Amino acid sequence: TAGPTYEAIDPVRFIGNHSSGKMGYDIAVSAANLGASVILVSGPTNCKVQSSLIEVIPVVSAEEMYKACHEYYADVDVAIAAAAVADYRPKIMASQKIKKAAEEFTIELEKTKDILASLGAIKKKQFLIGFALETENEIENAKLKIQKKNLDLIVLNSLQDIGAGFGKPTNKVTFIDKFFNIEPMDLKSKEAVADDILNKVIAFFYE
Repeated sequence: TAGPTYEAIDPVRFIGNHSSGKMGYDIAVSAANLGASVILVSGPTNCKVQSSLIEVIPVVSAEEMYKACHEYYADVDVAIAAAAVADYRPKIMASQKIKKAAEEFTIELEKTKDILASLGAIKKKQFLIGFALETENEIENAKLKIQKKNLDLIVLNSLQDIGAGFGKPTNKVTFIDKFFNIEPMDLKSKEAVADDILNKVIAFFYE
């Protein structure tokens, strides 16, 4: 998965985030370069990809991404959840554009479905990789995510690291596997990070 999700407030406004989708797209390209058949479930992004081995499934909302992931999950060997999925969405979407009137305006939110946890709950043969973007207690929060969502590997990003995060061409990640082995990586281009992630996949299947 790649990119953000947009959760509609009304027909013209939404709740979103700053994810560009580049990391997910770079992972898809790296996998295709190794000969993998890739299904790329992508939220709204300006990223483009051209490969006969990559099928792009465009979605907008977390609900649409949830449905697409579950549609294809049973048939995949590896699932890499790099999308920045909204945790909450407006409980009610206005049918018409909301007019600016009152001095204050409140939107009631409800939780979206946890895509990664739902995939972990039904995991059979799949090698399941998640991402964690943290701002504090990074390692401990990532370890909890591995346990709660039944992951095989997590790719930890910290917003404390210069050069990492949304909208940048580089990333600095730490790999943590399900046995809590921790491997911090240097700052690299996102293309190089994508290759590192695919090397972890190869190691899982062939070493």
